[in-house]
Amino acid sequence: MRIPCPTCGPRDLREFTYIGDALRSAPALEADADTWAAYVYTRRNPRGEHLEYWQHSHGCRQFLRVRRDTATHVIHAAACVGPHATEDEA
Repeated sequence: MRIPCPTCGPRDLREFTYIGDALRSAPALEADADTWAAYVYTRRNPRGEHLEYWQHSHGCRQFLRVRRDTATHVIHAAACVGPHATEDEA
């Protein structure tokens, strides 16, 4: 699988680290252990297009939001997120 890094261009999956589901929000820091356990271990396993966070850890180190089809692994879009993202990418 090749991920199109907006900064470096298309790169092999091995240059990236999967960060997590871009549709979930972490619970509050003061949440109880059961809430945190559910957040960490209970996940959907979607089939089809899905938003994910990845980091180009062996490249520019940018954090990306990637729209990927989980059945075919086709990447439909990738954009930088975080403090270095431009207005149109965020």
